[in-house]
Amino acid sequence: MTFWDHLDELRKVLFRVIGVWFVLAIGYFIAMPYLFDHVILAPCHNDFIFYDLLRHIGQALDLTDDFFTQEFQVKLVNINLAAPFFIHMSTAFWMSVVTAMPYLFFEVWRFIGPALYPNEKKGVRKALTVGTVMFFVGVLLGYFMVYPLTLRFLSTYQLSAEVENILSLNSYIDNFMMLVLCMGLAFELPLVTWLLSLLGIVNKSFLRKYRRHAIVIIVIAAAIITPTGDPFTLSVVAIPLYLLYEMSILMIKDKKKTEEEIEDEIALSEE
Repeated sequence: MTFWDHLDELRKVLFRVIGVWFVLAIGYFIAMPYLFDHVILAPCHNDFIFYDLLRHIGQALDLTDDFFTQEFQVKLVNINLAAPFFIHMSTAFWMSVVTAMPYLFFEVWRFIGPALYPNEKKGVRKALTVGTVMFFVGVLLGYFMVYPLTLRFLSTYQLSAEVENILSLNSYIDNFMMLVLCMGLAFELPLVTWLLSLLGIVNKSFLRKYRRHAIVIIVIAAAIITPTGDPFTLSVVAIPLYLLYEMSILMIKDKKKTEEEIEDEIALSEE
């Protein structure tokens, strides 16, 4: 295929992806009132599945700390006249983007597949499959654990008894989308690392050498994502991120050194 043929094929791919996004967005826009009440606003209520799990753990282990026994309820207010309409549209769009991710990876595979050798096709197919699964695992972890814990801490945190916390709809949605999507993207770490290894930017030895540095960065990132201050919440985010780092090491294969590279290293060491 010529350069212009490739551009024409890419244009078709973009049109198909945008078409799928558009159809899903319309569906989500229609169903948004139900989804808003039962999915997006679910972490605002005390009967959310993760809060129930914490209470069951507290009862089973006879724990009396507020973290396991706290009754929790958040009521949102709207202070912007046009906010409900624009949030309705933007939320429908972002939900369509998230759920269309498998189709997006499929279209990427269809576009680059013909240019790959058989051994390359196997690796790319595996990478795209793993990337899709890990993205949704991260999104689910963000929705069921990370965001509820963050919401409960920030909404009940008081700078002063004179200041009452009243959450706006815009603030809730912005933090909801950011944390859930960030967790989904964070779980793409093994795929990104694998791609960087193919480009020769990182290798298995490099990741092992700087493992301690990575642990510090992961803990800091987890503390920023979930600023609750308790070890349980921190570990909910930090442990999966560290396991992803170790998974990245396992996914990378060190390239075998050629005889010339070995001779060059020996010569340098002798000098």
